[in-house]
Amino acid sequence: MQLFKLKTRISRFDRFADFAREFKLSGKDLVITQGFLHDPFMKPLGLPCHFVMQEKYGAGEPSDEMINRMLKDIECVTYDRVIAVGGGTVIDIAKLFVLKGLKDVTDAFERKIPLVKDKQLVILPTTCGTGSEVTNLSIAAIKSKKTKMGLADDALLADDAVLIPELLAGLPFPFYLYSAIDALVHATESYVSPGSNPYTRLFCKEAILTITDVFLKLAERGQEYRLERLDDMLVASNHAGIAFGNTGVGAVHALSYPLGGTYHVPHGEANYQFFTEVFKRYNAKNPGGVIREVNALYAGVLKTGEGEVYDALDNLLGNLIAKKRLRAYGMKEEEVEGFTASVLETQQRLLNNNYVPFSREEIKNIYQELY
Repeated sequence: MQLFKLKTRISRFDRFADFAREFKLSGKDLVITQGFLHDPFMKPLGLPCHFVMQEKYGAGEPSDEMINRMLKDIECVTYDRVIAVGGGTVIDIAKLFVLKGLKDVTDAFERKIPLVKDKQLVILPTTCGTGSEVTNLSIAAIKSKKTKMGLADDALLADDAVLIPELLAGLPFPFYLYSAIDALVHATESYVSPGSNPYTRLFCKEAILTITDVFLKLAERGQEYRLERLDDMLVASNHAGIAFGNTGVGAVHALSYPLGGTYHVPHGEANYQFFTEVFKRYNAKNPGGVIREVNALYAGVLKTGEGEVYDALDNLLGNLIAKKRLRAYGMKEEEVEGFTASVLETQQRLLNNNYVPFSREEIKNIYQELY
């Protein structure tokens, strides 16, 4: 049984300009990014690349409609390499642009076409959450199904992941925090995944310890402290990505997708709503498994008893940014049944990766509890 793989090369530079010189950016590069990153970091360099600004195609997270419009606009562009400079939206989109002959992304997500990679892929993350620079996963809202879907295939793996702390410096605090919480969810879900093993748990542990340490100091010293730890958070997010890229995630992500897909809640924020409630249920159902190690890890860093770690984690995160009731996003009580059905219908890939199985009634109860 395979325990671990990492096919992506990982590089680090202080500045984007250093990366552009080292990677010899040229007219054969398709750069997918956003204007607020292009103008300060790329425009001054006079790069000959073909640039696509994601925000021109719509706000928020990627959807099938957004990506299909982008694909159509670059039909006549010749390129050998895709370079993603951005957060989760840009990265998830860019991964699909390496697929041969792709016209409609829904065909890829529903696996109606062969997934063949025929371009090189280089990813520069500008948030500290997705870890997507080292995973084989792309997520998009499939509007016809009113949910998000994930496509996992090694054809989507980046050839190079490049960490540049200066690209993270301008991220507003709420986006930074939801991004970092997302990374913490990745590491924690990966730790208890059925695919978890001694190699992946090394990365999970380092990510959890670093992120919680930063959070504790942010609560003590204020928001500006994050600027002192940009490098650490980029690496922690990358560690979490390496871990869940090998093990997968579970119910936190599965339950968050209908909320995100229906009410356009950003990915990290949606995961935050379900994080500790799912783990409380996991712990209640099987406290004697590998979750004991997670409980002990959090108890040590949060200085609390192992039985109180998820309440303590809620308190820490809540002091940094408040967790909302699901109704605050517009969700209606009668949608509990529909969300539950959507999870069971579209997220079996994730539910099969749970620490312990959840029944329909248990999933419904989590939505009711958080509503």
